Amino acid sequence: MIAAYRPDRTAADAPGSVRGTSRVRVLALALTLGLLAAGSADAAFAREAHRSAVTHALVVAAEPDAADAGLKVLRAGGNAVDAAVAVQAVLGLEEPQSTSLTGGAFLVYYDARTHRTTVYNGREKAPATATSKLFFDDKGQEMGKLAAIMSGRSAGAPGAVPMLARAHADHGVRPWASLWTDAEHLARDGFVVPGRMGAAMNSGYPMASTPAATAYFTKADGQRYKAGETMHNPDYARTVARIAAEGPKGLLTGETAAAILASVAAGPVPGGLTQADLDAYAPEVMPALCRPYHGYRICTAPPPASGVGVLEILNILSQTDIASRGPTDPQAWYLFAQASRLAYADRDFYEGDPDFVTTPVEGLLDPAYGATRAALIPTTGAAAPPPGKPPGAPSPGPDGTHEPGGTTHFVIIDRKGNIVSMTTTVESIFGSGRMAAGMFLNNQLTDFSSPTGVDGRPAANAPGPGKRPRSSMSPVIVFDGEGRPVAAFGSPGGNSIVAYVAKTVVGWIDWKLSLQAAVNLPNVVARGNVVSVEKGMDPAVVAALKAHGLDVRPDAGENSGINGFALRHGVLETAQDPRREAVARHDTRGN
Repeated sequence: MIAAYRPDRTAADAPGSVRGTSRVRVLALALTLGLLAAGSADAAFAREAHRSAVTHALVVAAEPDAADAGLKVLRAGGNAVDAAVAVQAVLGLEEPQSTSLTGGAFLVYYDARTHRTTVYNGREKAPATATSKLFFDDKGQEMGKLAAIMSGRSAGAPGAVPMLARAHADHGVRPWASLWTDAEHLARDGFVVPGRMGAAMNSGYPMASTPAATAYFTKADGQRYKAGETMHNPDYARTVARIAAEGPKGLLTGETAAAILASVAAGPVPGGLTQADLDAYAPEVMPALCRPYHGYRICTAPPPASGVGVLEILNILSQTDIASRGPTDPQAWYLFAQASRLAYADRDFYEGDPDFVTTPVEGLLDPAYGATRAALIPTTGAAAPPPGKPPGAPSPGPDGTHEPGGTTHFVIIDRKGNIVSMTTTVESIFGSGRMAAGMFLNNQLTDFSSPTGVDGRPAANAPGPGKRPRSSMSPVIVFDGEGRPVAAFGSPGGNSIVAYVAKTVVGWIDWKLSLQAAVNLPNVVARGNVVSVEKGMDPAVVAALKAHGLDVRPDAGENSGINGFALRHGVLETAQDPRREAVARHDTRGN
């Protein structure tokens, strides 16, 4: 008989628990609520909150079942971290094209009792056998992008579950095993295929057509499941039952680990992940990376996440007059595009795993350096801008990262005012297309740079043993001038995440839009020598960008999926990106 999993620190001793303090401080999210813009939040929720002015529980996530699971935990007395475990467990089942229990994540956590903002780093790690030639064949030739993604070499040691277990040990108040029941029930008894999952499984993505994926997605009559039909995943149910009972060991040891390693080791192009790599994996805990911006403070995940990229865009824009403009002003979008290109040039060149390379974070976010980059805006033409030389910068080789997309984001508030902003991913659509124990395997190691450098100077994001690849994930929590949390959001979107999150900050803070209106703004992703503009942008803006000599193209990248909440002048709203499926679930009952 397997003993029930217990975290290293009991819930009663965890920071934020009741024991050890005579009074639990409750975040001032008692609300006099209405809507900032039509359609920006649940109108019934806003009216109820306006009458009763209560603290409440809130979950914003990509799938209704996931949001419901999280809210159920909150209603049972759980906190935001407890609910995050339940949400991730269901998303791994119902959004496998975007996330997996074998994947990775970054979690930004605000503790309402201590007022600390902490980042939990669950990024996957390369195996000990990884070399700079990880994605080269036996003849010394670089593998094609698709071949690398679908190879066993693309799988890193999973990080999301160990990371959540660490966060739960530090802050959780509900028993770990109780957080997995909805996912187990849905997997065993059946779940309704969501629209995005149904579209992805019936798409032309090669990862949806591997033997394992085909077997999973095909009914007894030989036809593939479609959105709205009921699927079962008994293997996933057994996996989450083991994780519920054993904690991360239920994933990283025993029969689940054996299934993962067997799938990684299968041909063609087997990978080198071993049990020793799984045993060695440990999540990291670090202070959030925070910087001021136009009267607010933006806190996000530091390297190897890309919060530094978001903050550098804002650092550059703080040297411009973008705040006095607005979303209909072509010059505003020109400033945003150019600031993005300059910041991406720096991020792509300098950022890697801080355990292995030096990312000059302080230099990149130095206002004086931001001013030098902003001064380049008028003179930066169609050619890709080179990286700058911020204070403390090393001299790595050039970057060649080709990052695919397959990610999701969710936000949670509990009644005590604790907040989770978490981005989680399996990397490509359905990861590598390989499966084990009911889960798709991640292909996170294709986030490494290839080629890996020149003249003996490896790229900052070059692969290596035990190294974490750079991630574009950039979950944020925003604080007002008095240090109160007033917003939290993030997005999927591959390397476009940095631009998606920065656009939302600019729209909400600078242009005074509702959060939903900021999310709805057309996306502009400017990186390298291309400015990708989403359909629906004002033709005058497109014409102005072209008039500046920029190479403007229709956006062909992964859609945004910005989810979150914002509080301004006592008015709370939730925002769900209309480009994807997402819901907000609220509980306005008192404590």
